[in-house]
Amino acid sequence: MDLKEIMNQQVFAVAGDTLNEAKYAYKIKHGLLEQGYTVYAIGKELKTFNDAPVEIDIIDLCINPVKGLALIKECKKDFKCIVIQPGAESEELLAYLDETGKPYIQGCVLVGLNLYGKGKK
Repeated sequence: MDLKEIMNQQVFAVAGDTLNEAKYAYKIKHGLLEQGYTVYAIGKELKTFNDAPVEIDIIDLCINPVKGLALIKECKKDFKCIVIQPGAESEELLAYLDETGKPYIQGCVLVGLNLYGKGKK
């Protein structure tokens, strides 16, 4: 998947500090909500991806790579792709995703919202 395809999905799970206005996870969560996406906040609001009440299309990691890897390892939900935000990547995380065949891109959902969000052409 590329960033344009990511932004054509509906249900996002954002992992990070979604309650602190200064953090990117907060900005991503609220940017998605403002454009009509369904968003579940993981970390400060829900503990794991498994706590989301519906299937997830996109997992957005905007969290310390060690915590992100732990969340991905315990995730039992099906999803279409993981977006790894700048700073959320690590060699261990990327190696795990490659070994397990989980689909991912390294990118920024805020950029995706600006370029391809709902209402954009």
